[in-house]
Amino acid sequence: MGIVAGLDSSSTFTRIVVCDTDTGAVLRQGYAPHPQHGGAEPDGANPHETDPQAWLLSLGEAAGGGLLEGVQAIGVSAQQHGLLALDNKGALVRPALVGNDKRGQVAAADLIEALATEGHGGRRVWAEAVGSVPHAAQPIAKLAWLARTEPEAARRVALLMSPHDWLVWQLLGRPARRTTDRGGASGTGWWSTATGSYRPDLVELALGHRAMLPEVLGPSDAAGTTPEGLLISAGTGETMAAALGLGLGPGDAVVSLGASGSVMAVHHEALSEPDGLITSLADAAGMHLPVVNTSNAVRALRGTAEMLGTDLEELSELALKSTPGAHGLVLLPYLEGERTPNLPHAAGTLSGLRRDSMKPEHLARAAFEGMLCGLVDALDVLRTRGVEIRRVFLLGAAAELPAVQAAAPGLFGTQVVVPQPADYAALGAARQAAWALGVAQGTLAPHTPPVWPAPAGQVFEPGEDLAVWQAVRQQYVATREQIHPGAFQA
Repeated sequence: MGIVAGLDSSSTFTRIVVCDTDTGAVLRQGYAPHPQHGGAEPDGANPHETDPQAWLLSLGEAAGGGLLEGVQAIGVSAQQHGLLALDNKGALVRPALVGNDKRGQVAAADLIEALATEGHGGRRVWAEAVGSVPHAAQPIAKLAWLARTEPEAARRVALLMSPHDWLVWQLLGRPARRTTDRGGASGTGWWSTATGSYRPDLVELALGHRAMLPEVLGPSDAAGTTPEGLLISAGTGETMAAALGLGLGPGDAVVSLGASGSVMAVHHEALSEPDGLITSLADAAGMHLPVVNTSNAVRALRGTAEMLGTDLEELSELALKSTPGAHGLVLLPYLEGERTPNLPHAAGTLSGLRRDSMKPEHLARAAFEGMLCGLVDALDVLRTRGVEIRRVFLLGAAAELPAVQAAAPGLFGTQVVVPQPADYAALGAARQAAWALGVAQGTLAPHTPPVWPAPAGQVFEPGEDLAVWQAVRQQYVATREQIHPGAFQA
């Protein structure tokens, strides 16, 4: 038996789990919030800028009290969409840029236009080049924003890192070798999931000159060993770590219910889509994680609840008083425009109003069905590209709502699993550490992660009323095509 730790540094806190290498059992846990504003920024500072020293302070606090005693290896998971720009001495040229920073919107649009060619729009060229189209949250858009607005700082940039790269580098004592993994690299906008290689020309396009990029490690590779003999695995982004912690494999998809929504699935090859609906990510186990995002998910439920003067739990109870199809009411939940389909300027639509359907329970039901049908649209983008989906993991607090659990299996057409709440990103980081440790010790194969038990959770199967739910789905599609004809062919 060995002991490993998984460290997840999110946007606001650090979680650490200490696990048994053979069983995955959690032995100890630690938690600490990040110091406010990175401990160095004044009140009113941009929330999308931070001093990464805050991550180290939080890590040290979370690991206090002997939490890491006996640990042989550590895996690191960290927030995605972060950019750390360093000079040729390894010092930051400015605070780290993190999160969905909308200041990069114009820069992202300019990057798209810069690759447009005669007969080929820039979105298509980007999708073919790196499997994604630039958007404000992506590091390449942040880099272009930096070059445009802070040219003096941009000229000093010599090395680019993501948050997990930087944390691994710090844990190892800032060695000359800098590393990343496929998962983290795939979210930057300058690494191709199809070829498994960097596109330094795209860094130059954004920054104005080339910069050093971390070495991309394989899933079971070690980034190095600390002077104390502690092995540090490659690390990865939070999404990829959570997928590893959930034990996802081919046939599995994850539907994440936040204000916006996302659908990702494990696939054997990189996928791209000419309009950029698919973001082609790599996972932390040697496979691929195509992702489709929607702009609207739980925000549609919250908006409906506010209209009816209630909360999400009572909205769910109301919805269950109605019947599938909501007496003909259909909500297209495009309250903030939409990404899937690509309708950035659309508004939401409530269709099918009749006197007998104008009741709170029918509106509540339409909100749940509209939200879930929007996510089925995202699932279908993957299915039409050959991604097999036999099981859906449903994540987010809204996954616990009875109205969601009642409708999701029939609308998705698959088994639905609602796993128990857990620190899946930290667990995935620990599983990666156990893998790298096993490979280093010769007890595990480099292409197969350790087998840990599947997470506990509730399982819901499509019932005998599957045909009823298919009719609900068709009602939604017919309304979408009537209001936004050809939306998925635009």
